Amino acid sequence: MVTLFRLLTRSLALTFPLLLQFSALFPADATPLAQNRLVAAIPVALHGDTPQPQATAPSDAAALYKHAYSIIYDARRAPDYESALGLLRSAAAQHFAPAQFLLGYLYEHGRGVSVDYGQAADNYRAAAQQGHAGAENNLGGLYQYGHGVPRDINRAFECYHASAQHGNAMGQYNLGTFYRLGYGTAPDMGLAVKWFRVAAEQGLAVAEANMALFYFNGEGVPVDYGEAAHWSRLAAEQGLPHAATNYAYLCEQGKGVPRDYVAAYLWYSRAIAAGDKTAVAPLKSVAHHLSRAQINQAKTQLAADSSRPQQPDAGGANADLSLIVSP
Repeated sequence: MVTLFRLLTRSLALTFPLLLQFSALFPADATPLAQNRLVAAIPVALHGDTPQPQATAPSDAAALYKHAYSIIYDARRAPDYESALGLLRSAAAQHFAPAQFLLGYLYEHGRGVSVDYGQAADNYRAAAQQGHAGAENNLGGLYQYGHGVPRDINRAFECYHASAQHGNAMGQYNLGTFYRLGYGTAPDMGLAVKWFRVAAEQGLAVAEANMALFYFNGEGVPVDYGEAAHWSRLAAEQGLPHAATNYAYLCEQGKGVPRDYVAAYLWYSRAIAAGDKTAVAPLKSVAHHLSRAQINQAKTQLAADSSRPQQPDAGGANADLSLIVSP
């Protein structure tokens, strides 16, 4: 059977407040993602972080930011960008980094205003100068793709490095991607694995998926199918389609986990439901190993899956996760 295990090979740039999002493969043109977003660790880098309510900084600015944030991200009503922009500009004028970051995000993505990468860069830079990790990451994405600033991979690397050092999972993922690909620095698989692991330990799904691939292929770490299964399942449980396919393959082959055709059927089915059509053929193959009762059991479990509330997006938009290429 053809090995299905795949590598994520794109860089993600995140820039969405509260949400995590991914950008396209470097150096392809890609859409930046939100704050606290991640980049795919193998040839991919993320840029962007999403603003979160902050309790620090001048009280007036913090109150303005909190109110602006609430009227944009209140699920009970449509966003009021016009009012929010006025509040954010006032808070940003007081040098409140979270407001500068969110304002930059709105300009970058054209939320309530026309897309203006120059304004996005100015606001991200102002927040980054205060050590805002999400802004550092998103500014790196602008330099990586030349949006609002001259394209400069070295500056992108510096921004991702600062973001990673300040604990931003997306910045860590992007930095790991740059080390793996040798963008803005000499290739260093050891450092790539280090930063992917740190991001994965924060729960970044694409970083988890890439750690699984590193262990499966022995890239920067010894081959360890148990670790590959561990990381691929974590990513699959966050809804990454290709991670679900990879975990199903491990269950089917009995690598890192006991061979379990029912589990393989379940995870291939989940991968297909999440959009990975490459799982269709292996699903049909696995079905030949199952009795009708086992298939019905699996379908009952899948039906239960569909009735559960969706978990919050932990790794960015799955639609942007076309980071997988054959090894």
